Amino acid sequence: MKHTFILLLAVAVSTLTIIDAHAAKVKTAQAAVADSVVSEADGGDIKPDKIVRLTEDDFREVAEELGVEIAAIRAVVEIEAGKTHQGFSAPGIPIVNFDYSMFSRFARKRGINLAAYRKSHPAVFGSRGGQAGEYRQLQSAKTINRVAAIEGTFWGMFQIGGFNWKKCGVDSIEEFERLMSRSERDQLELFAKFMISTGLVEHLRNKNWAAFARGYNGPSYASRGYHTRLANAYSRNK
Repeated sequence: MKHTFILLLAVAVSTLTIIDAHAAKVKTAQAAVADSVVSEADGGDIKPDKIVRLTEDDFREVAEELGVEIAAIRAVVEIEAGKTHQGFSAPGIPIVNFDYSMFSRFARKRGINLAAYRKSHPAVFGSRGGQAGEYRQLQSAKTINRVAAIEGTFWGMFQIGGFNWKKCGVDSIEEFERLMSRSERDQLELFAKFMISTGLVEHLRNKNWAAFARGYNGPSYASRGYHTRLANAYSRNK
């Protein structure tokens, strides 16, 4: 009888061990699925823990692809991103310029009355406070309407308007945001595709600063001296 009891006890312990092991495997599998879902929601990318900066090879390769001088590309970066030539304020966080007037325009097109969000989203309507403030405004605006917020923002070291995402060779506005947020090389590639799709590459290639400025900065470029600043930046980077 004693031996039978011991045998039954051993079987019970073994069964519990198997059940615990199975439960652990299930939890691991569930965690993996959850991680997969989060990864897919973020576009399949893991946010970098450091800023992936452009190299000389990056500039050379894209300049050769476009048939333009490296100094011409650097000139655009200097005017749009400043002399630091940076496309990110922190890892995974691109330089952005949230334009409330543009966001308001795209929101209205979608039937959104922004006045209804003044109390619930004060960050959208408040002061900026540098890049941290710009990014905070963008994130808050995205909770009102994600697409309008992305379209109403200028992105990265080339400050490409989100409303131009279709001209950057991407399949969706989400892909545009994802690439702008991944690396400076991605920002450079998006700029190159934008140059080709808009035909502005010809003006950049010929260093026709006035024609390039009109297409890139808008019809009021001359009043801002955009073309002369580009020419001067080109000379400094040559």
